[in-house]
Amino acid sequence: MQIAVIGGGECSSQVRDLARSLGRLLAEQGHILLCGGLGGVMEAACCGAKEAGGLTVGILPGGRADANKYVDIAIATGMGHARNVIIVKSADAVVALPGEEGTLSEIALALKMKKRIISLKSWDVPGTIRADTPEDALRLLSRSV
Repeated sequence: MQIAVIGGGECSSQVRDLARSLGRLLAEQGHILLCGGLGGVMEAACCGAKEAGGLTVGILPGGRADANKYVDIAIATGMGHARNVIIVKSADAVVALPGEEGTLSEIALALKMKKRIISLKSWDVPGTIRADTPEDALRLLSRSV
């Protein structure tokens, strides 16, 4: 499955650790990790996935040179935040970590597109499924995709 991991371009070390663990677990389960390809949550999740031998895809707001060093496939859109539609539409399910308005917009898009959304210590939005740990998120994903 293609799982989108969304969250802030900047994050705390605690959130970075969650994202890295999540990325590793997703790769260990054979999932392809989709993200916005930049820093923060996106970079940490890609790092974890790469450590476990996984495949990472960054759907970038600008050019390919903007991708973090753990992105295997960099898709340059030149679309800014509008690329969030592509991230969500390409995913079988979405895992949201803490982030700001961009993350909230991706959650809203996922709800509109009837995608499963696991909220891992992220926005508390009706229609999302809460998870407290990366392991919880994976268990919830296995029930939803």
